[in-house]
Amino acid sequence: MKTSNNKPVNPLKHPDQRVGVFIDVQNMYYSAKNLYGAKVNFGNIVREAIAGRKLIRAIAYVVRTETKEEQPFFDALYNLGIETKEKPLQIFLGGEKKADWDVGIAVDIIRLASTLDAVVLVSGDGDFLPVVEYVRFNQGKQAEVMAFGETASSKLKEAADDFTDLSGDKGKFLIQDRRFNKK
Repeated sequence: MKTSNNKPVNPLKHPDQRVGVFIDVQNMYYSAKNLYGAKVNFGNIVREAIAGRKLIRAIAYVVRTETKEEQPFFDALYNLGIETKEKPLQIFLGGEKKADWDVGIAVDIIRLASTLDAVVLVSGDGDFLPVVEYVRFNQGKQAEVMAFGETASSKLKEAADDFTDLSGDKGKFLIQDRRFNKK
């Protein structure tokens, strides 16, 4: 089946579904930077994730530095209708830096799953496999994953009801960034 713009219709996605979008910003940022020397177009990703359904929540999990130089990016997400949850960058004594949102994202997905029909995880991180399986099999919800295919866990892709490979339409999901100077 196809829509008027000749794009295939996914029979699992219908307008009455309540959808939540959970974005692992660090995973997406580094995948786009390392693969394509580009930034991610989060607005287009959320529009694709919603797919004409009822958006309940779109949450981007971000890391805040002491300089707060990322604030314009956070403001841009907010202006796109994407809620941000911030965590400070941890810098350890030896200089090692850490900013991991995996547990926070998983907890939010589990906490909000009862209010949703479809959960869209925007991350290719294989650490999310247990939460995707839990949402599908224990909660009976539709679990969808969006990520760059080259850096996405194959097990995560297989476990999802639907996988969107963002590399399939780079013009839509990427913004070229001259600062990265790659490819």
